[in-house]
Amino acid sequence: MNITQNSQPVSPGEPAPYFALPAVDGSGTVSLSDYRGRTPLFLALFVGLWCPFCRRAIAQISASEPALKSAGVETLGVVATPPDNAQLYFRYRPTRLRLAADPELSTHQAYGVPRPNPTPEFLRALETTLINPDGLLAEPLPITKAADSVGKLDGYKENETDQVDMQRQWPQLKGQFLIDRDGFVRWANIECAGDGLAGLGKFPSTYEIMAAASALAA
Repeated sequence: MNITQNSQPVSPGEPAPYFALPAVDGSGTVSLSDYRGRTPLFLALFVGLWCPFCRRAIAQISASEPALKSAGVETLGVVATPPDNAQLYFRYRPTRLRLAADPELSTHQAYGVPRPNPTPEFLRALETTLINPDGLLAEPLPITKAADSVGKLDGYKENETDQVDMQRQWPQLKGQFLIDRDGFVRWANIECAGDGLAGLGKFPSTYEIMAAASALAA
């Protein structure tokens, strides 16, 4: 099914919206000004840690970060949960990825990342659309079952903050943006933009990200 959008994502060629968010590691504030005029930025917008696909994507982008850094591109992930909840999670699952916290999804809204309307058609599609985003599952499953299965595989147990985040955020989609050192978006990837709900949980591969970064340097 097509996703009914209530916003239009920022497109390549447009200025990147400003943001200033608390750093998950407690080192102060992370803002677009930290990068503008100095280095390109790969910005990945996730939802809360209740999202099993986000947790896996954070690990994936963490693995891509060294290659991006070698190409002269910094990386920042924005996690939509309070800083203390993120700190608790990453205390047990350390990452080299620089992270900022945005529980209110202000950055998603500024960058126009869609939040589908949970219509009856949308809810039916969650139960009938089959996905297997990174080939982790033995076979494609309906979206709700796939999310449950991935959560069980990584052994994650939600806490009360995760539950509150989910109730406030669902069904917010995710997005990634490559921003040049002058503060303009040069590449964007929006979840479900090409495949509808069949694209839920998909994250660009390291190859796709590096190709975009190489084009930026050209």
